[in-house]
Amino acid sequence: YRFPAMSWCTIESDPGVFTELIQQMQVKGVQVEELYSLDLDSLNSLRPVYGLIFLFKWRPGEKDDRVVIKDPNPNLFFASQVINNACATQAILSILLNCTDIDIGPELSKLKEFTKNFPPELKGLAINNSEAIRTAHNSFARPEPFVPEEQKAAGKDDDVYHFISYLPVDGVLYELDGLKDGPISLGQCSGGQGDMDWLQMVQPVIQERIERYSQSEIRFNLMAVIKNRKEMYTAELKELQKRRERILQQLAALQPERPVGNSNVEALNKSLSEVNAGIEAATEKILMEEEKFKKWRTENIRRKHNYIPFLFNFLKILAEKKQLKPLIEKAKQKTSSSR
Repeated sequence: YRFPAMSWCTIESDPGVFTELIQQMQVKGVQVEELYSLDLDSLNSLRPVYGLIFLFKWRPGEKDDRVVIKDPNPNLFFASQVINNACATQAILSILLNCTDIDIGPELSKLKEFTKNFPPELKGLAINNSEAIRTAHNSFARPEPFVPEEQKAAGKDDDVYHFISYLPVDGVLYELDGLKDGPISLGQCSGGQGDMDWLQMVQPVIQERIERYSQSEIRFNLMAVIKNRKEMYTAELKELQKRRERILQQLAALQPERPVGNSNVEALNKSLSEVNAGIEAATEKILMEEEKFKKWRTENIRRKHNYIPFLFNFLKILAEKKQLKPLIEKAKQKTSSSR
């Protein structure tokens, strides 16, 4: 299934979609998780958090008097949004291209270097012209039986959703919104993306935004771009296995003169049982991550699969067996009786 050249499809706001999209852009060691709570414990459990993405229903004419930075820090990547449907991908890129701890792969490294001295509008156009990014994005296009030659602009009754990013860069917490003329500084924050400081600062900002929208709108969500959990838990497991090995060696060394009630032996046995419990917990967490990624993969295959030929053939067979017309009539009766 091919999407028209230079067009960008709308993609589903889903952590499994965004994680695979990031992988397709050749970025390593990153995943996306949906946040259901903004309490500090939930945020802390996800650390290191590279950035947060907030999705909400865009409302035209909404006033925002906050000052945008016209001459931002040269280390900050900020791009204007020039493509309607690439809003989610742009919010993800705003985080990936501003994080020095992430291996962003060759394509994004080239884009970052190439656009380094560009103004926001040209950075936005460079994203639009990147075939690698557009191909990764459009791989999530839902197959349509009829593809319009031109993309229909959203009408006044259509719902338009918007994504904005929050992240710290060089000790400053930023809000990056591609529809604005520049980034918005939310203040100085000590520590980097792996620390709690910026998360404590951003929490009330997002909370206030949620409260503002929740009076009239329930459709918004919050996602975190975080370090790959399986990689973290695997490193944790290896460390615990090394500790276990060391404890067993120490116990073996104490074996010959092992008087009853030796406090060293007791302490080592206690450490051993703690390490074993840690190994079990880490293994369990790795299995859960593998299950989650397997589920995401299956869901994404279903999202991308073209069911239309199957449906056409199914309707054709029903028609040949003279079962289609009665089903249509039945459906019509059902509809008219339910009115």
